[in-house]
Amino acid sequence: MPQTLFDKIWDAHTIASGAGEAALVAIDFVFLHERTGAVALNSLQKAGREIRHPSRVFCTVDHIVSNAPERSESDARSPGGDVFIRETRAAAQRTGINFFDVMDPRQGIVHVIAPELGIVQPGATLVCPDSHTCSLGAFGAMAWGIGSSEAEHALATGTVRVAKPKQMRIRIEGQLGAGVSAKDLALHLIQVHGADGGQRMAIEFAGSTIRNMSVESRLTLCNLAVEFAAFTALIAPDAVTIDYLSGREFAPTGHVWHLARESWGKLRSDADAVFDAEIEIDAADVPPVVTWGTSPAQACSVRSGVPEIAALPAPAQASALKAMAYMGLSPGTAVMGLPVDGAFIGSCTNGRLEDLRAAASILRGRTVAPGVRAVCVPGSQSVRVDAEAEGLDKVFRDAGFSWGAPGCAMCFYAGGETFAPEARVMSSTNRNFEGRQGPGVRTHLASPAMVAAAAVSGCITDCRDVPGKAAT
Repeated sequence: MPQTLFDKIWDAHTIASGAGEAALVAIDFVFLHERTGAVALNSLQKAGREIRHPSRVFCTVDHIVSNAPERSESDARSPGGDVFIRETRAAAQRTGINFFDVMDPRQGIVHVIAPELGIVQPGATLVCPDSHTCSLGAFGAMAWGIGSSEAEHALATGTVRVAKPKQMRIRIEGQLGAGVSAKDLALHLIQVHGADGGQRMAIEFAGSTIRNMSVESRLTLCNLAVEFAAFTALIAPDAVTIDYLSGREFAPTGHVWHLARESWGKLRSDADAVFDAEIEIDAADVPPVVTWGTSPAQACSVRSGVPEIAALPAPAQASALKAMAYMGLSPGTAVMGLPVDGAFIGSCTNGRLEDLRAAASILRGRTVAPGVRAVCVPGSQSVRVDAEAEGLDKVFRDAGFSWGAPGCAMCFYAGGETFAPEARVMSSTNRNFEGRQGPGVRTHLASPAMVAAAAVSGCITDCRDVPGKAAT
């Protein structure tokens, strides 16, 4: 029978079917971080179990490590966080897994360094105790977030028990407009179809818009699939994918590389494969988007505003009123012109080199508005080195941004330093929940270009009204 891309990867990794719809699925790679790594590894040792394939297990320090420019090997953003870092380091050294420590030039956010190092590969399965692991489906991999107990099972057995999800194809055709990015596309999708629109399905993004996207943009799009309530997201590998992986540290080499390329070239949904649901989007219809509420679905075109309550479906009205109260907004308020107190650029969603270049083009020759605290944190050491080689760090610093060391940083509040209560912050991250960036902080999600435009304008601004400047 005709198969989807997801079907092919699922069937290739299914070991056995269990009760009901559950199956035992082989896992190629497990990724850990310091918030969960020590817990899973120490629990495994306490139970007297060993890691089945240590060479296929990777761990980085990203979630609670300090983003201070000159941090030490155990500096953390959260009180007591240094214990997690030291315990993870000790457990990783004891078990012999691949560990990217604080000072390692390969260190960075899980979902940024997995592609950079060639760990994620087309047709592979990868799990991590982090909900945004779906980002890595951009490579035609089956990648999803799991819990700590599931991580222990994957470490000990090389498998995970999971029910096969239904599938959705989202076809996007045409060209995105000037100033419109993959981040805008993802927020537009969630706004139009709702935060539960993905229905726990495996989503395949397809169409000419996707084929013309860079790897970085594809990662951003897949990253936000979990905010759409998807199980995971995938994009069929193509020449763009394969060129990106060539020469990466953990990518195949020699004869195996040629075999892999041949195999990866066949990884796509059959022409007559059937999906459980389909969505079509015209890329030309997507504007620059900004969130106004406390869910990625509570978003709008930057040139519109907070909706009238009566215009919303009845089930959404109560949550909208609650969100407006938290955000200090009223029905009908225009989002353009809202004063901002902070700006953050970074995270697994938008902390890659392409993202920093987009923001830098807006910032070049401009300065952050008075009273705005602006922070940029590259997603990895590699991104940081490349950005500094291009002089992007100088652009950010000259504009008035602080330039941090790689990690998740202000994507979420881990205790310690944050924005002030009730500060209105433009952020390139993936979640705008209540308190996500600190107690009482009001987060507006947007693209890096939109965040940069707000930082220099002092208010939410259409990035198309702040022309970018190329490096000289």
